[in-house]
Amino acid sequence: MMASSSETITASASGTWKLGDLTVNRIGFGSMRLPQNGTAFADATPSDRGRALHVLRRAVDLGVNHIDTAAFYFSPLRSANELINSALAPYADDLVITTKVGPGRDPSGAWAWATPEQLRGQVEENLRQLGRDHLDVVNLRLPAGQASASVADHFGALSELREAGLIRHLGISNTSPEQLDEARAIAPVVCVQNAYGIDAPADQHAFLRTCGDQGIAFVPFFAIAGEGREGGASRAESEAVLTVARRHGATPAQVRLAWTLHQGPHVLAIPGTGNPDHLAENVAAGALRLTAGDLALLTR
Repeated sequence: MMASSSETITASASGTWKLGDLTVNRIGFGSMRLPQNGTAFADATPSDRGRALHVLRRAVDLGVNHIDTAAFYFSPLRSANELINSALAPYADDLVITTKVGPGRDPSGAWAWATPEQLRGQVEENLRQLGRDHLDVVNLRLPAGQASASVADHFGALSELREAGLIRHLGISNTSPEQLDEARAIAPVVCVQNAYGIDAPADQHAFLRTCGDQGIAFVPFFAIAGEGREGGASRAESEAVLTVARRHGATPAQVRLAWTLHQGPHVLAIPGTGNPDHLAENVAAGALRLTAGDLALLTR
């Protein structure tokens, strides 16, 4: 059973992993939902600033030391990076902030993909917004549907910024095994960020295991939302998830997060929310230990 609400479960219950030389708790926090109510980015209603700052500070209080963000996470009045800076700077020594580059948005919200030459500007934008002199981890985010495209020029540009001291570690997102191999031939890769969860296709399960064999963190996004993606979880929950949730006195979202963490010690979670109660529930999922029977039921 999950611990009672009177017991505060912190992110340390999830265990730790290293992103290069940076140790993080395996339950982290994704900031995508902070700038707006809903997930339509520039078309969404701006979030309550005070509540967003409270959620970030509460996350750190609960032991979260891995925060995922991006300069393109903004609404008309809110920027995830600015909120992180306002809430948490000066930053704790053990806080790891991971960002991503590749996609970009103009003030109207229109999307564009950076050329290799434009990546430095995106890195510097993150540095300015976060108030940092270097970025802990930068993921090269790739467009959907381009699993066979070469990443050499873009990843090479980021490797040069790493050698210049602007970036400490590199990762790659929305990627394929072939692209990961190409990137690793250019510079060390500490993490892969891909959409992943209980409902993921077989090739993603295999990719997760490959990353583990190579000592690379696998960091799923949409582990709770699944096919709902940016829109959030919108499907009827499966009976298997509901059954396991009842067994443990947990929520379906906690079961999905716990299942994700059970896929390997190298698997991290970055669930995002603007709700302080959901934040505490997400962090507590790191203490949920599923049985072999639970895992077999969920895998079926």
